[in-house]
Amino acid sequence: MAIISISLNDKLLAEIDDLIEEMGFSGRSDVIRSAARTLIDENKSEKTIEGSVNALLFLIHSQKVEGEVTNIKHAFEDIINTQIHSHLKEENCLEIFILEGDGSRIKDFTRRFRNSGKMDHLKLIVF
Repeated sequence: MAIISISLNDKLLAEIDDLIEEMGFSGRSDVIRSAARTLIDENKSEKTIEGSVNALLFLIHSQKVEGEVTNIKHAFEDIINTQIHSHLKEENCLEIFILEGDGSRIKDFTRRFRNSGKMDHLKLIVF
């Protein structure tokens, strides 16, 4: 087993500590391992997306990164049917994208947001 070091902000660390109590994890390492497994499973599911599909993409991000969101979405206007933008508490924004098009474009769109490192939450649902 390898030991790694990661940096987390205070808010994320507090949320991890809350998960330990709420979900019965034995410690922070178990929470991080579970989160890694979930991300790996989501990535495997995304790999199977092909052909013409419909999807929903949910994002939560700080208002400070609105420019980055705009830049990414303009490069993918061909697959965006509808976008809903809402302001949340603590200067955060919710974006809901209703998508239709080639699965590879939808995967690229999702990855651009995920890989930006600026999204607080991201969830893709394909149907």
